[in-house]
Amino acid sequence: MDTIASLFSFITWPVSWVIVQFHKVYGAIFGPDTGWAWGLSIVSLVILIRICLIPLFVKQIKATRAMQTLQPEMKKIQERYKNDRQRQSEEMMKLYKESGTNPLSSCLPILAQSPFFFALYHVLAAIASGKKIGVIDAGLLESARNAHIFGAPLAAKFFSSESQVSALNASLTDVRIVTAIMIVMMSASQFYTQRQLMTKNVDTTVKTPFMQQQKMLMYVFPIMFAVLGVNFPVGVLIYWLTTNVWTMGQQMYVIHNNPTPGSKAQAAYLERLTKHVTQHGKIRRRSEKAIVKAIVAKGRDRNEFERKFVNALNKAGLAAQADGTVTKSVAQATAQSEDGTAAGTTTATATATAPRRQQPKRQSKSQRQTGGTKAGDSPSLEKSDAPQDAKPEAAEQPQKPGSGTRSKAQSGQRKGGPQRPKSPSKK
Repeated sequence: MDTIASLFSFITWPVSWVIVQFHKVYGAIFGPDTGWAWGLSIVSLVILIRICLIPLFVKQIKATRAMQTLQPEMKKIQERYKNDRQRQSEEMMKLYKESGTNPLSSCLPILAQSPFFFALYHVLAAIASGKKIGVIDAGLLESARNAHIFGAPLAAKFFSSESQVSALNASLTDVRIVTAIMIVMMSASQFYTQRQLMTKNVDTTVKTPFMQQQKMLMYVFPIMFAVLGVNFPVGVLIYWLTTNVWTMGQQMYVIHNNPTPGSKAQAAYLERLTKHVTQHGKIRRRSEKAIVKAIVAKGRDRNEFERKFVNALNKAGLAAQADGTVTKSVAQATAQSEDGTAAGTTTATATATAPRRQQPKRQSKSQRQTGGTKAGDSPSLEKSDAPQDAKPEAAEQPQKPGSGTRSKAQSGQRKGGPQRPKSPSKK
């Protein structure tokens, strides 16, 4: 470890300078020789580095998701050229180039953080051996050697000897208890981060070897940290524990707000988004608009959770647009406009009455038999009888035996009620 750390000695000066600047701030609050001043300086160094690495973390997320989507194609290439390794590698590189994916992008945050990790290890190792390094002069060196975190010096290790710990004014029991607790917390945080990635933020519709590799890493990384942690100084354990906690929180934020399509996290996210949109009728955040825009662009390629989201919006009378916004559907807008028009014309419709059909006056028995009208009858009756008189020869036709003495016009009349005028279509 010391040999590897010496390779990054060129970066020890900026790392030591950053620690000293933070130490000045926290030393004014907690005291310059306290473990809190030096410990919080290391924590602040981690936070500063991780903030600078956020763009690389975003690239890592995109690269990981792109690799997941490419797994079926990669599996086909492996099966097709399983006897030709060179052709298999060429096809893989061609696939990466066409999709714009770089497998190394998922490792960028770790690779970028490694120099700072080894530089800090080099600084703490120099403090443990009583050597000045970077901007840490004799006064700061003595202050750092006297700094303790819960009774453990920053430069002490789990396997430090009794004489080394005594030189730092500490107890070997305290050192081993503190380092053991930090190693367990470091391994547990790493395991939980990887586990929530596998159980919540992985596309469950794609079963590929990539998922099996991730499951292996879920157990390999914690074991690796536990084995290597016994050789880390307390200050480095603080650094790595802070890094794991930051990664865990960052991962939780991504899973909650930008989950992987097809994962359980996406199902929970779209369920929350559906409730908000149906209540307020709009999208509130830019990230939500980006997700809705991506769902609309997929069309028929949407997964099960995305189809449920679109159907829920349609049931609520809403429609997702190509720009990520949500508007009222055409059917609902038409219904509302019709409701408004009907409400405005209700009074006029209620007062308007349909024209009532004029009924003919009741005829006497003699009038029904002769088909004539009296002098006092209404002209409307004459008009109603006009269709019957249009063909007078119909009444003069000979009647069939047994048909009676009534004419065809008379037989069509009712006995007890008024004569309903015949329609010209029945003539």
